Amino acid sequence: MSKPTLYTFAASVWAAAAELAVAELLPAGIVDVKVVNLLEGENFDPKFIKLNPNGTLPTLEADGKTYTSTKDVIQHIIKLSGKDVKAGSSLIDRIHEHNLDPNFALLLSRSEDERRAKADGIVGAFLAGRQGALEKFSKTPEGTGLKDFYEPRLKGNGDLHAIYQNKASEEEKKKFFAHSNEHYDAIAAFIHDELPKHLPESGFIGGSTPGEDDLHLGAWLARIATTNGATSGDNGLAAFEKAYGKSLPPKVATYWNTWSSHSVFKKVYAEGTH
Repeated sequence: MSKPTLYTFAASVWAAAAELAVAELLPAGIVDVKVVNLLEGENFDPKFIKLNPNGTLPTLEADGKTYTSTKDVIQHIIKLSGKDVKAGSSLIDRIHEHNLDPNFALLLSRSEDERRAKADGIVGAFLAGRQGALEKFSKTPEGTGLKDFYEPRLKGNGDLHAIYQNKASEEEKKKFFAHSNEHYDAIAAFIHDELPKHLPESGFIGGSTPGEDDLHLGAWLARIATTNGATSGDNGLAAFEKAYGKSLPPKVATYWNTWSSHSVFKKVYAEGTH
């Protein structure tokens, strides 16, 4: 039987969740890893869409099947491990909800100054790379039969790209800033008011080792910390405090320290949080 293959990318928030699961639960070398470069839009290649119709990461091929959602990928990694891992709760679905989307947390801008800064950085490059890939692959012979996939993404990414290129109207930018502020505030409220109710006084939700909830939440928190200025586990708390103007709730701060000091977290985020 062939090895499982995990499709991943170093800057992907949800691919990192799968990488945390692999590093935590499986022996080294038991899974082959293939990189799909999201910055260059390789996930929009018709060949990858054939593998995962959503064009998303992580994607896992194992036991003759393909797992195409973060939840399914992590659950199968747990199954492969044969270990007794605490099953997930409603928290997993909650942090995958649209209004807590960690990807939009990276792409949002709450003001014109933030828009200008991000346009010249990784966000501008990311959107440009996606748009170029979408336009290229949608015109290939294989891509012409995938209009239902490409057309909404060409428009959605194109509209966002236009904002960062400063080609959108002032009214469109105003709406985008308002939506960005709503998203930012929703995440802040979740972290301060709702998340502590899910967390233990110490350790992981899964106990002394990460459970299914933890594998999702650890990656989600790492991305949110990064959007608030963190570059590593060590400066995550300071980044949160600076961004929100107050300390994290004690349970959240303790949980962050539990994850950021964990060897698996240090391995997956060895080059910095993302």
